[in-house]
Amino acid sequence: MTHPVAARLRDKAQFQQGLDQAVVARSAHFALHAPPLAREATVLPEAPMPGHMIGAVIPKRWAKRAVTRNTIRRQIYQAWADWQPRMPEGVHVVRLKQGFAATQFHSATSPTLKSVLRQELNQLFAQQVRAS
Repeated sequence: MTHPVAARLRDKAQFQQGLDQAVVARSAHFALHAPPLAREATVLPEAPMPGHMIGAVIPKRWAKRAVTRNTIRRQIYQAWADWQPRMPEGVHVVRLKQGFAATQFHSATSPTLKSVLRQELNQLFAQQVRAS
């Protein structure tokens, strides 16, 4: 099931602005870049509306197959849809910083991988919510 997302980052400048922000939460495989809590939320001039924006950076270095990258990206956007109302406004970028072991997850679309992804993303977003 597809969840709606307020706005997704689309071009290089938007992603660069998101990645220039501090890492506010980490997990075993992901890092979350978001605006610092002390200042006003960042809103991009190209944004269709102020509020929440999300982007996912999945390097080929850590996920070789396109089907794996797409699965990870979909799980990020689905988890974001659940957590978005509790997140501070601004630009958020979830970056994959380490690959998942191919020996442990034989299929990129396996329910086991999706479950592990969702659990780790929930922990990542929960860290940001607790900090704000």
